[in-house]
Amino acid sequence: MRILITNDDGINAPGLATLEAIATTLAGPSGEVWTVAPAFEQSGVGHCISYTKPMMISELAPRRFAAEGSPADCVLAALYHVMPDAQPDLVLSGVNRGNNAADNTLYSGTIGAAMEAALQGLPAVAISQFFGPANANLADPFEASAIHGAACVQTLLDRAEWGGADYQMFYNVNIPPVAAANVKGSRMVAQGLRPGPAFGMEASMAPNGRTFLWIKGGPQHIPTAPGTDVHANLEGYISVTPMRADLTDHTALAAMQDVFA
Repeated sequence: MRILITNDDGINAPGLATLEAIATTLAGPSGEVWTVAPAFEQSGVGHCISYTKPMMISELAPRRFAAEGSPADCVLAALYHVMPDAQPDLVLSGVNRGNNAADNTLYSGTIGAAMEAALQGLPAVAISQFFGPANANLADPFEASAIHGAACVQTLLDRAEWGGADYQMFYNVNIPPVAAANVKGSRMVAQGLRPGPAFGMEASMAPNGRTFLWIKGGPQHIPTAPGTDVHANLEGYISVTPMRADLTDHTALAAMQDVFA
């Protein structure tokens, strides 16, 4: 199996090393793991692409590239520049430093890379490591992802649905904020919604008298509804959420089509 890996935390992020180990396990001894990741951190850029400016790409080692662009850019760079004659069988994005569950999903560059891969017709999985008091201070805070990540993705490859609609399915996996030994299993769940706004803004004054604005995130350990991602994670389960890039609310569409008939 030929696997492409990327992330939004940057080419030197420890979570990418964890993902490389996961991908190596999945690819097997005769497989290949290719890395095309952002040269610098790109957290929070969502599915953006560098449509109005070019980007530099550098080969750091065999099958390892850094691109000065977003995670979605990295997927495009891999498919159309780095490996155009040897397309990947699977795209993995992560392992993100922090959860990409609930409303975080909408902002995540990790998700954006998986979404772009799906739009290009490739199976894709985004993997994120939820952090909390039970795992943040471990010698390896990505331990649970390292131990359980490959098996979770293999189950998706063996048993999950990947097509079935105009927009191809991709999967969002969040590993719970516990040590690997305390992971209780996996749950297929919906995307949740934390109460209250996801992000806010805080101003600060620089020494030169200029005002700077900082984006401020909300609390991460507020559970979402049962049957959704954060709720499962805080209960010690890996959450797996099937997703598509189609943003249409099909229930509302069917209910309101007569309004504009």
